[in-house]
Amino acid sequence: MDRIKILVVEDQTIVALNIKNKLKNLGYDVPCTAVSGEEAIKEAELKKVDLVLMDIMLKGNMDGIEAARIIKSRFGIPVIYLTACTDCETLERAKATEPEGYISKPFKEEDLCETIEAALLKNRLIRKT
Repeated sequence: MDRIKILVVEDQTIVALNIKNKLKNLGYDVPCTAVSGEEAIKEAELKKVDLVLMDIMLKGNMDGIEAARIIKSRFGIPVIYLTACTDCETLERAKATEPEGYISKPFKEEDLCETIEAALLKNRLIRKT
């Protein structure tokens, strides 16, 4: 069986590398990372990923919420927000994109794994109907 491919969207290189290493330790494939919303959209399409871990605050003209909205609507790829942003306005905007999960930084590896597996299961069940 193919390994699950996850796109990590994070504009801080060290944080992205840390997340990528944790995901690989958990048995996931991370074919690429992206630092902007625009790059995330392009990579989601090119790499045919199964899931996107999306930081909300990104460099560039597009934040993670807008990028997630586009990725979900164009490609049907589930998105989990992985962010330090927890203010009410940001959370409301993020909820409007119907993410499969939301993990606050800093996070535990087991929380990451549980949220990813739940999101993948939910996505498989939705596609069956």
